[in-house]
Amino acid sequence: MKKKGPLYFAKILLFGEYGIIEDSQGLAIPYAHYKGGLKKGDLSDPVRRRSHENLRRFYEYLRRRAEHDPLIDLDFDAFARDLDEGLYFDSNIPEGYGVGSSGAIVAAVYERYARDKISVLENLTTDKLLKLKKIFAAMEDFFHGKSSGLDPLNSYLSVPILIRSKEDLEPTGIPQGNPDGKGAIFLIDSGHTGETGPMVQIFMEKLKNEGFRKVLKDEFIRYTNQCVQDFVKGNFNDLITHVRQLSGTVYRHFQPMIPEHMREIWKKGMESGDYYLKLCGSGGGGYILGFTDDFEKTKEQLKDYKLEVIYRF
Repeated sequence: MKKKGPLYFAKILLFGEYGIIEDSQGLAIPYAHYKGGLKKGDLSDPVRRRSHENLRRFYEYLRRRAEHDPLIDLDFDAFARDLDEGLYFDSNIPEGYGVGSSGAIVAAVYERYARDKISVLENLTTDKLLKLKKIFAAMEDFFHGKSSGLDPLNSYLSVPILIRSKEDLEPTGIPQGNPDGKGAIFLIDSGHTGETGPMVQIFMEKLKNEGFRKVLKDEFIRYTNQCVQDFVKGNFNDLITHVRQLSGTVYRHFQPMIPEHMREIWKKGMESGDYYLKLCGSGGGGYILGFTDDFEKTKEQLKDYKLEVIYRF
């Protein structure tokens, strides 16, 4: 029987998109509904072929970067041999949807080819976690131009990660959900993909504006931090209040990141108080995150959209 390799889950950054660039707190959770793993085989299928070609470009990038970056320490001979034998990434994680498709690839490549590997079975001190995050950021730069390393870290560890600051993160527990609860956190499919690079570029341009920096610090980061703490402690009433504030701030100040055709339902949720939306990842397309304390009612209001529940409370 052929040995199956490990699978790497998608991730959802519940809170912290954009904020963690400026040292806000964040909370990333694995999302087992989507996953992928490295396989070898026949490449006549066009999806496999495209994945294989992408991996080959990734290999070439990593090889070049390893010449001047000691963080990249992989067994390139083994990687090259596997590519010659038809290596591809077999995955159902949608690309460009803000759920970490490239993070899963980075985690899988590190797991298989890293020489001096930090194993998930070790006692993962903060120092080891930060080193892993740095390695993953260097690897994932290939996909995004600039990466925090958080997506691959989440995928590699397969546990929720609490980000307290850039230099302080830890695996964390989250409150057990209630499958019969009225409240829910859900994903809405915007219907088209988004690209991380251009969205981050818009954000970096906005940061040059003093007024925007003030809003980021006084509102966006403050509400984000409150949401993280509310969720981790299971204070769902407070969570809904703070998500409402966060949703309003994003609507007013991050408009380019909200797909145009989604702005109406975003506004409708804020005005009715029945549900609140926020970005899932960098925005511009892909998924949008929703929060509600009455999912049945929300489902009725958003019946024209594809919803996926990720957590009930």
